[in-house]
Amino acid sequence: MSALRSAITVAAGLTLGLQTAATAGGGVTISSYGQRALLIQGGGQSVLLNPYRAVGCAAGLPEPRVNAGVILANSELADEGARGVASGRFLAAPGSYRIGGLTLEGFANPHDRLEGRRFGNATLWRWSQGGLNFAHLGATAGPLSGADKVLLGRPDVLIIGVGGGSKIYDGNEAAEIVKQLNPKQVIPVQYVRGEAPSGCDQDGVQPFLDAMGGTTIRTTGRSVSLPGSLPEKTIVTVMR
Repeated sequence: MSALRSAITVAAGLTLGLQTAATAGGGVTISSYGQRALLIQGGGQSVLLNPYRAVGCAAGLPEPRVNAGVILANSELADEGARGVASGRFLAAPGSYRIGGLTLEGFANPHDRLEGRRFGNATLWRWSQGGLNFAHLGATAGPLSGADKVLLGRPDVLIIGVGGGSKIYDGNEAAEIVKQLNPKQVIPVQYVRGEAPSGCDQDGVQPFLDAMGGTTIRTTGRSVSLPGSLPEKTIVTVMR
C-alpha cells in the first residue's frame, strides 16, 4: 500500500472517530500564555501547546509554567517547545497517542523551507477535544503535502504560526494554508508584538491579517471560549 493510501486510510478512520466525538457537543476555553503557548481546556481535558523558555523570539516573555494533562510541541527548540517549563505528558515526536481520553495524531513536516535541511522536521498535531477538531501548525514553514491535507481534514480550529522568518509561515503562506484547509476558526500564533527581540527574524500579525482580507477578524483578551459547534464561515481570532 502506498504511503499516501496508508495516510488516507488512517485519516478515514480518525475522521470517523472525531465525528463521533463531536456529536457529544461540549466546547473549550483557550488561554494564551504568550507568543506561542496556548492552554486548551474542555471535554474534561487540558492540552498545552508549545511551552517555551524566554530566549530567542520569546525573550522577555514570562515562561508558561502551567499544569496540563498533555503538552504538544511542534519542535523542541527552546523558544518553541521546551521541556521542563510546564507539567504534563510532553509529546513532540510524530505518532499516534491515546492519553486520558484524548486521541492525538502527530506527523512530520519540514520546519523550514529547505525540506528540513536546516531545522529538521516539525510535528503537526491533530486531535478532538470538547466536540471540536483541532489542527496545530504553530511552528513550521513547510508546505502541506496531499497526505498532510487528508490527515488534517477540515479543522474546526486551526492554530497556525504566522510570524515569518526562517522556520515559521509568513503572513501570505499562512493565509494560503488557511485557504487550503478552510477551517471554521483560526488562531494565529508565533509572531512578535512590538519590537522583535535581538536576533529574532519574526514579524507581527498584521501581514497575515492583511493577507486574510475579506475574512472576519475579531480581537479578544487572553482567553476565549468556543462552543462545541462553530459557524461554517471562517473567523480569525487574535488573542492578546
